[in-house]
This record gives sequence, C-alpha cells and structure tokens, in this order.
Amino acid sequence: MTEYDDKAEILEILNLYGFALDAHQWQLFDRIFTQDVIAEFGPAGHAWIGLADFKRSFAEFHERLDSHQHTMMGQVVHVDGETANAFSYGNWLLRREAAEGGPTWLGTGWYDDELVRTGEGWRIQRRVCRLQSWTGNPLVPEPDQEHNPDMNLNVLRRHAEEGRIAFLKAIESK
Repeated sequence: MTEYDDKAEILEILNLYGFALDAHQWQLFDRIFTQDVIAEFGPAGHAWIGLADFKRSFAEFHERLDSHQHTMMGQVVHVDGETANAFSYGNWLLRREAAEGGPTWLGTGWYDDELVRTGEGWRIQRRVCRLQSWTGNPLVPEPDQEHNPDMNLNVLRRHAEEGRIAFLKAIESK
C-alpha cells in the first residue's frame, strides 16, 4: 500500500463519519473508530472512552433531533508508518422543531484525529472536536445525560500556539 492509498483510505473514513451520523447507521462507527477510541467533543461538553459508550450516547442525542447534517471538508492527512494524523473542518446543522426559539443551530469547527492501522484498515483512535463558531438557537442541541453542550468558541491559532493540535505536532516532527 502506498502513502497515497493510506491517505485515500483515511479520507474515506473521515467522510464516512458524517454519513454514518446523519443516516443513524451507528454500526458504521465500527469502520471508523477503534474499540478503545477516546472521543473528546467540546461541542457536546463530554469525552467518551470506548466505542460502545460513544455509539450509545451519540445515538441517544441524535435521536432527539428531527434532522442533522454534518459536512466534513478541508482534510489534511499525515501518515507515519502504522500511525497517522488527520485534521478536518466541519459544519454541523442540527434541527429540532420542538426547540423554543427556533428549530435550527449551525456550528462550525474542527476535528483533530490520531489514527492507527488495524487488521481491518485505518481507524480513528483519538478524536478531538472543537467548536469555532455557531449561530441559531442554542436550545436546539439540548442537554441529555452526558451531552451538556458547550458553546464556548475555540480559536485554532491559540490551540496551535499552545501545542494542543496533534496534527501540527506530527507534521512539525518530520
């Protein structure tokens, strides 16, 4: 497998995430994440350790919405043998008709992923998601169990200056 084959496979799973989420096909998360994934989602206000809890919680939260669309874009990938790092931008449109004050919330932000090559292909082992901006009704992504939406905004430049972007660390070490 060439570096470009690895990158193509990684890009495929980064994009599969949005599809799996929006189609509520939670079994597809098995093709995206490792069983021991650490998924830290700032916009959700929580971090999950382990794929089973992550899938359960995301299913519970997203079932409460009438619809949602997650768009992944601007991906960059760095492969280093059996590990890789990826960075993506995302837009997240959530719709909940019952939300007082309007049915939509749109967030933008990024994903900073650490991946490993497994026997089944590349999988995300650690995902950090941060919110850059949002507009609309902040009551649409309502709290539920572990989900306590955090509307604090994150400036990528500051995270980079503070050494908190794994992708940047990976490409700077080369």
